[in-house]
Amino acid sequence: MKRTLSALLLLFAVRGMNPAAAQSLTADTVRLRQHLELLTSTPQPRNYQHPAVLDSMAAYIARQLRGAGAHEIGEQPYTVRGQSYRNVLGSFGPADGPRLVVGAHYDVCGDQPGADDNGTGVAALLELARLLGQQPTLPYRVDLVAYTLEEPPFFRTNNMGSYVHAAALHAARVPVRGMVALEMLGYYDDRRGTQHYPIAPLKYIYGSRGNYVTVAQKFGNGRFGRQFARYYRRAAALPVKRFKAPAWLPGIDFSDHLNYWKFSYPAVLLTDTAFYRNRSYHETSDTLNRLDMRRLGLAVDALLAVVTAH
Repeated sequence: MKRTLSALLLLFAVRGMNPAAAQSLTADTVRLRQHLELLTSTPQPRNYQHPAVLDSMAAYIARQLRGAGAHEIGEQPYTVRGQSYRNVLGSFGPADGPRLVVGAHYDVCGDQPGADDNGTGVAALLELARLLGQQPTLPYRVDLVAYTLEEPPFFRTNNMGSYVHAAALHAARVPVRGMVALEMLGYYDDRRGTQHYPIAPLKYIYGSRGNYVTVAQKFGNGRFGRQFARYYRRAAALPVKRFKAPAWLPGIDFSDHLNYWKFSYPAVLLTDTAFYRNRSYHETSDTLNRLDMRRLGLAVDALLAVVTAH
């Protein structure tokens, strides 16, 4: 115990902060819940058929990023089927140099509240913004991006907000260290048999309890994914499993990170495994009361540790 305490004190000293300050820089589960309450209580579902609702969500996200202290707040509007949609961006850290992109989509599929999909990703993004705003310095630029139009009928098309963002980075020749997609991070179940996989034998490797966060990436994704998974696992106070597979495996590219792969940017997916665990995926039962705020907060804490340390 004394050895562990000494190691922690040394870590705090190296990072230039005291233990009390470090303990205060943790995710606030009350704030996470408040974000989710707002996201899931819109007058109409936040899908592409209700652009006014999406615009109100974009404005809310922009206000939160500004309040968190992002030094650049911007929108990336574009037109689909004659209607305007927009990504929302906020930057932290040095203005120049390679950047890390962390993103989450704020739209939903169909007429459902989308608490886990992807309210938890957006809530995590906004809480990460608040915590980044309290950092005295950051080692590199961090761009937080809230995407529109990730869901069907636009998934796998160039109309996805993440495609628009990745393509713009590529066109401008912006150097990118890597990208992290936050996709469904709030549903956990400790019972046996609650975790499923695209290939059944994987349960003998990863277990059958839906109690962990996954860092998923494709083969050949470069050093960024390996390092992110390693450091995230070390920092996390909840179980973390690294999942690496061919890009063709169902689910491995089911979020916004796929569009960064298209431009040869290294990218990973941070998730509770979505429909392989949460049976309310794309259903009206995807509600706030089914989510675990404590473990969602722990997922954000580990993300903050990785982003601020490397």
